[in-house]
Amino acid sequence: QVQLVESGGGLVQPGGSLRLSCAASGSIFSINVMGWYHQAPGKQRQMVALISNGGSTTYADSVKGRHTISRDNAKNTMYLQMSSLKPEDTGVYFCHLAQKTQQYWGQGTQVTVSL
Repeated sequence: QVQLVESGGGLVQPGGSLRLSCAASGSIFSINVMGWYHQAPGKQRQMVALISNGGSTTYADSVKGRHTISRDNAKNTMYLQMSSLKPEDTGVYFCHLAQKTQQYWGQGTQVTVSL
């Protein structure tokens, strides 16, 4: 089993920045892919960014150039640096880990972009 705990959400004004963190614990394999997903109110959960254990990254078009995903394998922690935030970035951000046939989700952290 793997446990994922997100932190760093909050209220921010448009154009502002936030840094989300996801701490992973438990039976984590050396080869895995971690990612951030966004669920806006009333909408389906969508991929924001992915990062492999080797550091390869993938971003949704909507966040390219604004958000940066990173991870510290020694700490089993993943980050999402979000900048130039827009009201449409509002929602719950979930941490995800996939390894072999296993998938895990965190509980999510709320991000609200508003004046």
